[in-house]
Amino acid sequence: MAYQWIVDALDQTWTAIDNLVRPQPPTAYDALTPCPGWTVRDVLSHLVGFEEMLRGAPVPEHPGPWPDYVRNPLGELNEAFVAARRNESGLVVLNAFRTASARSLESLRALDDEAWEKVGWSPEGERPYHRFQETRVLDSWIHLQDIRDALLQPEDDHGPGEEIVINRFEAALPFVVGKRMTAREGTIVQINLVGRLARTVLIEVSAGRAVPLASTPRTPDLDLTTPVALFWRRGAGRISASAFLDASATDVRGDRQLAISLAEGLAILV
Repeated sequence: MAYQWIVDALDQTWTAIDNLVRPQPPTAYDALTPCPGWTVRDVLSHLVGFEEMLRGAPVPEHPGPWPDYVRNPLGELNEAFVAARRNESGLVVLNAFRTASARSLESLRALDDEAWEKVGWSPEGERPYHRFQETRVLDSWIHLQDIRDALLQPEDDHGPGEEIVINRFEAALPFVVGKRMTAREGTIVQINLVGRLARTVLIEVSAGRAVPLASTPRTPDLDLTTPVALFWRRGAGRISASAFLDASATDVRGDRQLAISLAEGLAILV
C-alpha cells in the first residue's frame, strides 16, 4: 500500500496514547493540558468524536454559548463532541478511544491506492485522502504531547508523527512570513531549528511574495534559532508568542520587531 507509512504513524501514535493513559489513576483524566480549555479526558473525547464523525455519527447538540477558546466552525464541531462526554468516566472514554482507533485502522488498511488519492472533504478544505490522513497524524501526535505534558511524563520517542508536524509547519513558513508578518520587500528571514529534525529555513520577500531560498550572500534581516520542540509548540498554539521568543533557548539576531511579528504569526493551528 502506497501510504502504509501514514497508517503506521497513526497506529504508533494512538497506541502510545492508550499505553500512556491506561495505567493512570482516575484523577489524571481531569489534568489540564496545554490545549486551551481541554483536560486529558477532553483530548481523548475529541479524538473519539472525530473518528465517530467520520463514520457518520451526528454532531451532538451543544447547549449554551461556546467557550472563548472556540473560534471557528471546526472548533465548534470538536467542542460539541468533547462536551457530550464530560460526564463520562475517564476509563469509559479511553475504552471508546481504543475501540474507535482500532476500527479506523482496520478501515484504512482496507483502502486501495485509488481511495487514498481521492479528493474530498478535510479540515483544510478539499484535499486528497492521504493528505487528510496525514493531518490526522499531525493532530493526534500533538495531542499525545498535550497528554504527556499534562501528566508531567515527557518522552523522547517522537517517531514519524513529529516528522509530519515539523515538515508541515516548515511548509507553512512562507505563508507566515508573506501574509502574517509586516515584512518589507527584500526582507530575508532565517530560521534555524536545533535538535532532532534540525534544519535551516531561508525565506525572502520578493515581488510581494515570500519564497524559500537555498542560500543567500546577504546577512538575514532576522536570524532566529530555536529548538524544534519550541517551534512546534508555538506552531500548534501551545505556548504564547512571548514565551516562544523570550525562552532562554531561543536566540534572536537582527530586527527585533520582525522577530515579534514572526512569533505572533507562527501559531499555525489557531
